Amino acid sequence: MGNCFSDVKGGQQAVGGAQRSSHQTAISGNAGGNDAAHLFFRSKGLHSLYAQIELSLSASKLLDRDIASKMLKLKDQEFLGEANCVLSEIVTKRSPNLTLHLQNKNGRSGLKNLGTLSVHAEETVASGIAFEITFRCSQLVNKDLFSKSDPFLRISRLVENGGSVPICKTEVVSNNLNPIWKPLSLTMQQLGSKDNPLVIECFDFNNSGNHGLIGKVQKSIVDLEKLHKEKTGANFILPSSRHHGHEKVLKSQLFVDGFREKKVYSFLDYVSSGFELNFLVAVDFTASNGNPRSPDSLHYIDPAGRLNAYQQAIMEVGEVLQFYDSDRRFPAWGFGGKTYDGSVSHCFNLNGSASDSEVEGIEGIMAAYSSALYNISLSGPTLFGQVINKAAEIATHSLSHNISKYFVLLIITDGVLTDLQETKNALVRASDLPLSVLIVGVGNADFKQMEILDADNGQRLESSTGRIATRDIVQFVPLREIYGGQISVVQSLLEELPGQFLTYMSSRDIIPHSANAPPAHDHHPYGV
Repeated sequence: MGNCFSDVKGGQQAVGGAQRSSHQTAISGNAGGNDAAHLFFRSKGLHSLYAQIELSLSASKLLDRDIASKMLKLKDQEFLGEANCVLSEIVTKRSPNLTLHLQNKNGRSGLKNLGTLSVHAEETVASGIAFEITFRCSQLVNKDLFSKSDPFLRISRLVENGGSVPICKTEVVSNNLNPIWKPLSLTMQQLGSKDNPLVIECFDFNNSGNHGLIGKVQKSIVDLEKLHKEKTGANFILPSSRHHGHEKVLKSQLFVDGFREKKVYSFLDYVSSGFELNFLVAVDFTASNGNPRSPDSLHYIDPAGRLNAYQQAIMEVGEVLQFYDSDRRFPAWGFGGKTYDGSVSHCFNLNGSASDSEVEGIEGIMAAYSSALYNISLSGPTLFGQVINKAAEIATHSLSHNISKYFVLLIITDGVLTDLQETKNALVRASDLPLSVLIVGVGNADFKQMEILDADNGQRLESSTGRIATRDIVQFVPLREIYGGQISVVQSLLEELPGQFLTYMSSRDIIPHSANAPPAHDHHPYGV
């Protein structure tokens, strides 16, 4: 939200600070960074979508409320108007500009034209270079008693204070002392420069999270490229437990089997060239939620208008994602409820239609959800497999005629899964598709299974046939851990989404249309 005041200084104070970005400094001569725009940007949960967004604002046709003195305090300034939007509403436009009509404090324009506020969003210039590197190791020290180590690499960048900041890690290779990992992509933004020292550590994975250090080596990107060209390895070192400050050189070595420099594109590059995120919703209608007529129920519709946990998740996530979908028609399902014919369904249309699951806008989802609570009996058990397969079916169908769509399924649930393995199977199959699954856990259930699906422990999901997921497509957030409202649902939930989107596009060599991408019909990565 932006407020407009008749005093420049007062207006800056109203939105959080009088500092300016570098671009604005060049225009106005003021120093500092725009903390108000940064706070707004961060609070909407979109910080990880872009390296940095610069907002430029201008107002026109304001009412004349000039005063003699510009030194009055903010509380003494006369309010001119305000306007509301979310950042995704701006950056999804071909031309990232949005003009908002100023309103009074009750959200109305009134009889008078209060003027307009124009907002322009621009991604600051950042290097679009990345390095794709394939690592392998030889003769690793075995850390396990009854099997071989389960190694993975963690790469960190050294910082000025002498510490290090992790920037990426490989997958875990089970039971192997000579592992080869899938290629990693390190961007110049992560690295800072090709000469910056990197700490590459090899760990033995443990389910407890207490991973055992096998060894480490310090190399820059320049050093790694040299290792690749010369086909030589670098010996790992290990701090000596006997001699403080000394390090032991190991026989274990790190090799660079593949190294290439490539052009990378940002999330904004794709969105601004016409790529879309299509929003889908699935709501838990199992009996463990409690009787919707009772105030203790997670499905209780408060006559006072306060949102329940399901409504909150739909509104917060939908408010951001809706602008990435051009037609704003969203498939919405329920699962675990007894439908109109008396049978229990684990994927029914929330709007009651027998054939069409789509509703109009976020308001349509909310209306369909409220209506379903009066027409669907809560039942069970809790099964995810069918709704994930339904979303995957839509994503698969889309691939046959349009590669510019990526699908985001939001599942809101309170329960423990009955079909954990079936859900894993569905997610492993879907990991090849343009699809991400966001899960919000409501209530006080044991959500350990959801954390397994999230796969943040470094191990990708495995199907019942032994197939490993191509990539991690799940992000889980328990609502009870959203601390005091300081971190929004959307901020926590969308943290990994941009990376999942970019990983998919990169793995399929799909580039933004503005970068001379081939026509959609030239891409059929799954033969559909």
